[in-house]
Amino acid sequence: MKTFRTLDLAVKFHDLVRNSDLNDKYMNDQLYRASASIALNLSEGNAKGSVKDKKRFFQMAYGSLRECQTIFKLSKCDDQILNNTADQLGGSFCSVSVRERLRPCSLARLCARY
Repeated sequence: MKTFRTLDLAVKFHDLVRNSDLNDKYMNDQLYRASASIALNLSEGNAKGSVKDKKRFFQMAYGSLRECQTIFKLSKCDDQILNNTADQLGGSFCSVSVRERLRPCSLARLCARY
């Protein structure tokens, strides 16, 4: 199978989330589910044949990443490795949107952030 670096990074991010512990158990549970959703949607989107389907799944994965980042803000998470990996993953989404020719789309707008 061809290497999909963004998916590999999403799995690494999920592993980091699994080993983290936020003070709020409900936020921790939501963070765990959202981080899993990133990798799952990237994988499913990568298997789709049409650009429209890929774009939809990649957008859902990006939405889950933003959900994780918001949970970090709400819970005052100061784990630099976790935050940096999330930022790196966001930048990787930009690369995927260019490589997969998903522009113009809402994913392309995030390129300016990373």
